[in-house]
Amino acid sequence: MTIEQARTSLKHNFGFNTFRPLQEDIIQAVLAGKDCLVLMPTGGGKSLCYQLPATVLPGLTIVVSPLIALMKDQVEALVENGVNAAYINSSISPEKSESIKQHVQKGEIKLLYVSPEKLLSFDFQSFVRGLSINLFAIDEAHCISSWGHDFRQEYTQLRVLKQKFPNIPIIALTATADKLTRRDIITQLKLENHETFISSFDRPNLRLTVLPAKKRMARITEFIARRKQESGIIYCLSRKQTERVAMTLHDEGINAEYYHAGMDAAERSRVQENFVHGRTPVIVATIAFGMGIDKSNVRYVIHHNLPKNIEGYYQEIGRAGRDGLPSETLLFYSLADVVLLRSFAQESGQPELQLAKLQRMQQYADALICRRKILLTYFGEHTEKNCGNCDVCDNPPELFDGTDIVQKALSAMYRLNEEVGTHLLIDVLRGSARQEIIERGYDHIKTYGVGKNISPQNWEHYMLQMLNLGLIDIAYDEHNALKITAAGKDVLRGKKQIQLVSLDSIENRVLEFANTEQRKSKRQTHEEELFARLRALRISIATQHHIPPYIVFTDATLDEMTRRMPMTKEKMKKISGVGDTKFDTYGTQFIDEITKFVLEKDIAGEKIQGLSQDITFAYYREGMPITQIAQTRNIKDETVYTHLAELYEHGYAINIFDFMDKETLTTIMDSLKTHGVPDKLKTLYERLQEQIEYHQLKLAIAHYKIHAGQ
Repeated sequence: MTIEQARTSLKHNFGFNTFRPLQEDIIQAVLAGKDCLVLMPTGGGKSLCYQLPATVLPGLTIVVSPLIALMKDQVEALVENGVNAAYINSSISPEKSESIKQHVQKGEIKLLYVSPEKLLSFDFQSFVRGLSINLFAIDEAHCISSWGHDFRQEYTQLRVLKQKFPNIPIIALTATADKLTRRDIITQLKLENHETFISSFDRPNLRLTVLPAKKRMARITEFIARRKQESGIIYCLSRKQTERVAMTLHDEGINAEYYHAGMDAAERSRVQENFVHGRTPVIVATIAFGMGIDKSNVRYVIHHNLPKNIEGYYQEIGRAGRDGLPSETLLFYSLADVVLLRSFAQESGQPELQLAKLQRMQQYADALICRRKILLTYFGEHTEKNCGNCDVCDNPPELFDGTDIVQKALSAMYRLNEEVGTHLLIDVLRGSARQEIIERGYDHIKTYGVGKNISPQNWEHYMLQMLNLGLIDIAYDEHNALKITAAGKDVLRGKKQIQLVSLDSIENRVLEFANTEQRKSKRQTHEEELFARLRALRISIATQHHIPPYIVFTDATLDEMTRRMPMTKEKMKKISGVGDTKFDTYGTQFIDEITKFVLEKDIAGEKIQGLSQDITFAYYREGMPITQIAQTRNIKDETVYTHLAELYEHGYAINIFDFMDKETLTTIMDSLKTHGVPDKLKTLYERLQEQIEYHQLKLAIAHYKIHAGQ
């Protein structure tokens, strides 16, 4: 199989005109029968790296996928693209499973999705033994590594693939894996003589914003209220939190549902289906949600709490903007989050590793430099330029000498024998007279009340910075008591000065965020209107076909339609995402809607730049007489004929015999064959004794140029 065949399938089946970065190299390696490890960010086009080879290679590609929803989503999309695909899992009946196996045995299925347990079960092994398998694709491959952020015991069964099928290549794919995890994937799957492909982790369409948790729900509600037509996900740390946040949004008139692992399976499935099909725009969920969703038009991801590591965070924000259009990410961050997550890390089986990963996450949240630089550096990618699309780039934090503030806090901790937690320490610093403080005699220490001029919320900000600077630590086995580190003791003794981030600059960032209206794409007003109409048409079609709207066409494809406004088959098929099967199924409906919109605007006198000839053709296609077209468009008859002649020359479906009989055309063609095309139309007019109309001459010249190969 050649890469040229793959390029043909790229447009025919998937509707894309060009490969994304690295896709062509990966596909060439797969076609050559090599094992591959592919690291590509969510939305970067990983799936195409095995789906496309499957369409051109003889035999069957087996895809190992961790979640039922992911299988269903991808198979639906493939079938809509004209690719024969299926899945076998616990959601289908035994009868359906047997039917799929029969189709596989007949060679009628190109891609078969299964879970790791199913793949290596005895009955499935017996089934595949006689099949012509060309490739194993292991999706979400980080699940096989205990160093990864989402280790799954069942994935370790895949170690035996190379033993059982030594001659069949494996492609392992993941969106997030550090160096340790990558090495482990290669070792676990026994990939020998493999090629590793690491795509850029940069997702420039994602805007990165981190805010303090102060007034968190109010900010989330305001944010979503400005985006009521858009899909988004809100991630929370706990199940109760998801329910509470969803209820708050619902009370504010926002259509939101919650999702977590403690729900009944049928209810989880219902919520997920509502989100995928666009019936519920907002989902509030634990991290259990999203891995199995291929929804391309999620426009924002909000983290209600600090994530436990950058790998998980990056994968979760990657669920926004998979179609490449501008999308938002918003992370809220508090000291309470850090305390809870550190506790979780201490209790994990790998406390040192998990604490180190959490610390990197804290450093990202507390960033003083471009956030995108921090993310890319974490994954081994470096860039000199600031991204200009994160809150730090927009509002760089201001630093001040915070030594005095830090010394007050450290002194209080020291005098309290490092036995109290954050809230009690802040109460002592602020001179609180609550009963516990008086009973313990904390009101008599020298630093009691020295920080009364700083609000509790601001003290929390400063304490968080002190924690991230390594000046204090938290003793989880002593009821979260705060301890002074060696670095903190140097500050306390006056040996070291400390710079803190100005809370005014943090507040300015918050105000800038609150005052920023929804970021618009670069569409003009009429394009926004057309996009809304195409989106409504897409929803109607999706409802009729019982599929998610983005499987009909993605937002990116609709966006390109609104900019180019294709009103012919040829132009529509040049739109990215419009393959042959998709065009045959839906193309005419979208052409008709675009044409209807353009003509309505033209009749209303709202001219759309760059479409004059196409508008003339649209009227002609509807059977409108030339004179009426000219009157409707407020142009001359001659201009209409000029449009039609030029369009005819460019292959538009115009019947030249609507304007002349065969005898007249033959007369003009004979003259052109003998004398060629004159510089001036008048010369040809006079050459033919002024007996043939100018508009007929224009159309005949176009006909001559087509057939003369000019």
